[in-house]
Amino acid sequence: MSTSTHLPAVTVLGLGPMGRSLAGAFLKAGLRTTVWNRTPGKDRELIEQGAAGAGSAEEAVAAGDLVVVCVVNYDAVDALLRPEPVTCALKGRTVVNLTADTPHRARKAAEWAAGHGIRYLDGAIMTPAPSIGTPEAVFLHSGPRGLYEEYRPVLEALGGKHMHLGEEIGRAAAFDIALLDLFWTAMAGYAHAVAIARAEGVTAGELAPFAQGIGAILPPLFAEFARDADDGTYSGAINPLTSAASTMAHVVEVSEAHGVDAGVMRAVEGMARRTIGLGHGTDGFIRVAEVLGRR
Repeated sequence: MSTSTHLPAVTVLGLGPMGRSLAGAFLKAGLRTTVWNRTPGKDRELIEQGAAGAGSAEEAVAAGDLVVVCVVNYDAVDALLRPEPVTCALKGRTVVNLTADTPHRARKAAEWAAGHGIRYLDGAIMTPAPSIGTPEAVFLHSGPRGLYEEYRPVLEALGGKHMHLGEEIGRAAAFDIALLDLFWTAMAGYAHAVAIARAEGVTAGELAPFAQGIGAILPPLFAEFARDADDGTYSGAINPLTSAASTMAHVVEVSEAHGVDAGVMRAVEGMARRTIGLGHGTDGFIRVAEVLGRR
């Protein structure tokens, strides 16, 4: 492996599937890479590929100009970075935290870093571990623009698309949370649809092509609803909430007739009925977002 001497040395803390993929991509790009994980042994394959192993988090941090952290949550981040020897070793270095958590935790982490002379960028990885190092990877970043640009050549060694979403440190996590919300509620809807279909004698395989068709109509609807939400128009010309709520009630009826838990659709119908009750029955479904956001 040839080493890229013109780029900063990198340390990767956390060697779960994603952390190992990040370190592997840095190595493949020829960056000097040091790795460390709380559980011993996970660095063996990376060391065989040319990474330097470290005996402690403090030693690992001291070896890198850029410290990339990817662990399960910010509690784990705090456990790694906040012990005094590690914090002292981080002073003057840059941390890119790719750990998934909340915008509030990202802001608190940035405050802590600033108080200890540590430069800090927050980020989110939007694609699974096998995508790292390929054009399919997607990374979101937020924090000081100049700091992001300084380390962008290093981050681009991870492949894919890198997007800086703004200097407000919580923005990457905010996008991440909103998109996770979309993903998991969509997956819950699909799981519920499969349960209803099977109850009616339709296999998941038979349903799948039609489910993919539903998926294909969503992107243009997302764009149209985004305009409605931002403009405050909430047009119901395509499908008013009163009509939508009626179809939701049919899903609940069929579910419960088969003993299938209808809690997910009951929650959706409840949001729609509440919005109708506030006088928005002729509006489109995205009006629900405005009602949910009222304080």
